[in-house]
Amino acid sequence: MSPPIDLEEVVNSEIKEWHFHIYFHQHNAEEHHAALELRDAVLRLRRDGAFVAAPLFRVNTDPIGPHPVGSYEIWVPSTSFASVFSYLCQHRGELSILVHPLTREEVGSPDHEIRRAWLGPSYPLDLSRLPVLAEEIPLQYSSLKLGYSAPEPDFTLEDRRRIGANVERILRNEKEAARAPAN
Repeated sequence: MSPPIDLEEVVNSEIKEWHFHIYFHQHNAEEHHAALELRDAVLRLRRDGAFVAAPLFRVNTDPIGPHPVGSYEIWVPSTSFASVFSYLCQHRGELSILVHPLTREEVGSPDHEIRRAWLGPSYPLDLSRLPVLAEEIPLQYSSLKLGYSAPEPDFTLEDRRRIGANVERILRNEKEAARAPAN
């Protein structure tokens, strides 16, 4: 199956919220401490405006759900994804981090299995602990009006077409840049 290329279809299916699960061996005091230090750093940086990220209040000191070791979750809207991903890439130390999108599809081919990514070594997940399909996309922190709760998209389809055409025009003079197909 070919990937979709219809602009409206692609924009309407865009993932708008993500989870980062920071893993630590719950009986390893050094890892547990490092995980909590990273959490506090994320909270401070959120407060100071570096990005929007909402660690869940709870830190799981035992396996929970599909997660086989101690962990905590950080919710991130797509507008802050690159900033949070960059920060965690650089400052996770020896901790492993599961990154997955939030959609209606928890298991099967989707979020925790096919669409996931890892920073650091991966862990086996118990996917039997997750529902196959949720009725709705699970909304978190809707009071922020970000992600799936945002009132309007950042750019209209026309804005995106204009930006795309401008990028193509600029990159025409760059030898290393691939050209978009004509049709």
